[in-house]
Amino acid sequence: MNTYLAYKSNRTYIFQDYIWRIEYYPWQHHPKRPWQPRTPLNALITGPAAGGAWDLNDPAPRSISDRFLDQVCPPSERRIINTRDVKPAIYWEPSGKKIFNYWQKLLSEAPERCIEIQPARIDEDNFSQTFDLWFWGYGKANDFWEEFRDSAVSRLWRTSPIVQSAVDKNEYLMRGRGKTPKGASSDPYDRMLAVHIRRGDYQEACNDLAKHNSTFYSWNLLSFLPDHFVHPVGWDIDREETLKTYLTHCYPTEAFILDKVRGSREAYYKAAKPGEVRFLDTVYILTNDRTEWIRRLIQALRDDGWNHIVTTEQLELDSHEKDVSMAFARKAAVFIGNGVCSCLFLTYYFVLILIFCLLQWSSFTSNIVHRRLNDRKQPISIRFF
Repeated sequence: MNTYLAYKSNRTYIFQDYIWRIEYYPWQHHPKRPWQPRTPLNALITGPAAGGAWDLNDPAPRSISDRFLDQVCPPSERRIINTRDVKPAIYWEPSGKKIFNYWQKLLSEAPERCIEIQPARIDEDNFSQTFDLWFWGYGKANDFWEEFRDSAVSRLWRTSPIVQSAVDKNEYLMRGRGKTPKGASSDPYDRMLAVHIRRGDYQEACNDLAKHNSTFYSWNLLSFLPDHFVHPVGWDIDREETLKTYLTHCYPTEAFILDKVRGSREAYYKAAKPGEVRFLDTVYILTNDRTEWIRRLIQALRDDGWNHIVTTEQLELDSHEKDVSMAFARKAAVFIGNGVCSCLFLTYYFVLILIFCLLQWSSFTSNIVHRRLNDRKQPISIRFF
């Protein structure tokens, strides 16, 4: 979204490397070497947000890495805009489009060549991004969806070559077993239902969702998608009932998962066009679970008629190809999303990114939803627990 803001303001966006928590990296961190590992952004995505080209004959300036920032915009030439001086005027604005336009007008009319947006102090604004948690977590972005989906930033977003090579290498795992009905697709992704199941320590995160009376996150809140979260009475009124409701959706049981998978497949079949053959025989499970629980779920799915089941654990990946499940879920015929986003701290020159992620549902699922809708997949193929 920051890339799109820069684009509409006729400015160059400055992107940075992606920074995970140290323990998420696949190699051992040496305690006597206090450096922060980084992942080059182009290792994860390609497209204008990571310095890729715009459409042919589009005069927009391309994004550049922060490695070149001081060369093109030394600190002495930058105008500093603090979010504390901008956001109060739009803090309670319910329209994402109006919030975006407010920022765009400010940047477009500013005469300075270089602008750096800095965050307010945490005691002034807990979420000091240009497009903050309240923007993404309370449906403000919904009236902006079609414009953003159709924008060059979104249209030209691509999977990186590293990620794509990992997908290609593991595609053989996704090919279902057994006879394919006449007329059904031979593409393994056309016969796949992908499901995002977070387990383990995420139960504690689900408890925090209940305490904060949270709702779905970002594009998961789009009104035309089939599943919507209905709030319980609230933590302060009935903690037991509220926690039960949240755990049902956030940390679903085996029975709930099976019921959702059955219903999602049936609804997808019913939405077929006249003469179209839809056939799902493969389940791909995106999960961090490595316990006996996932083994029981796999067996239950087999007993329920699914003849081919693949999990994240089966993927063959090297240290550069970690966490490519999103790419498979994007391509699947049906996707069921769930989960709580992982805590993340990033610093961008455009604005400080500080995400308190226990307050909202999954940004991981939301990113998959964006890619699927950008691919023009039917809303009925996008479900939530």
